Amino acid sequence: MSTARLSIDRERCIGAGMCAMTAPEVFDQDTDDGLVVLLQAEPAAERVTAARMAAGVCPSGAIVLNEP
Repeated sequence: MSTARLSIDRERCIGAGMCAMTAPEVFDQDTDDGLVVLLQAEPAAERVTAARMAAGVCPSGAIVLNEP
């Protein structure tokens, strides 16, 4: 089990889709508005690296990964 915790700010999201392309098991895009959808707030340990990369490539800074 991971101790990393994700949060998103949909109002800040611009719908670039980088998160869904980088970590599709953790993020998706809403089919109506194209904004980020968080699939796993606490990603499994093997997905934390991809989630970290997705947060790093988000052009609007809408993703925050909190790690101990």
